[in-house]
Amino acid sequence: MTEILFGSAVGGAFAALFLGCLVLAALYDLTSYTIPNYVSVLLLAGFLLLGALYGMSFGTFASHLSAGIALLAVGWIMFACGIVGGGDAKLMAAIGLWTGWPMMAAYVFAFSLAGGVLVLLLLLFRWAPVPDRFLRIAWVAGLHDKNNGVPYGLALAAGAVAIMPRLSIFAIP
Repeated sequence: MTEILFGSAVGGAFAALFLGCLVLAALYDLTSYTIPNYVSVLLLAGFLLLGALYGMSFGTFASHLSAGIALLAVGWIMFACGIVGGGDAKLMAAIGLWTGWPMMAAYVFAFSLAGGVLVLLLLLFRWAPVPDRFLRIAWVAGLHDKNNGVPYGLALAAGAVAIMPRLSIFAIP
């Protein structure tokens, strides 16, 4: 079923938009600990346009929308508790629009697993000595700084990439 959308030029463009936004979010978070709002807005706009172009049913649209709202609520709570940044919360919600409820558990599992690996790698990196020439690069120094948090946008993006081939939104006939 996924061949229907992935096989078309328009479908490929939406898949590229989704993947491109994920890569952009991950790179921004890795290098600056921020995710620009326009990345989440592009994901939202892409979802709405995809649904409109392919005649997504109201029930499917409502399901995907409620999944995004649920992840936004979870993200806000995590942000309020200082666990993630605001960009992470918005990115999580925008990805939730694309996953919908059917893939929500798989997405949460995938980004949680990716987050665990990210934290372990970051701990190892922060523990290891790094040559001064690399620490002169601002984002490398920021990642190596033990006082900085975790750029969790990488885990959110990695989780979405992991489940992307199974997303029902790309199987809209």
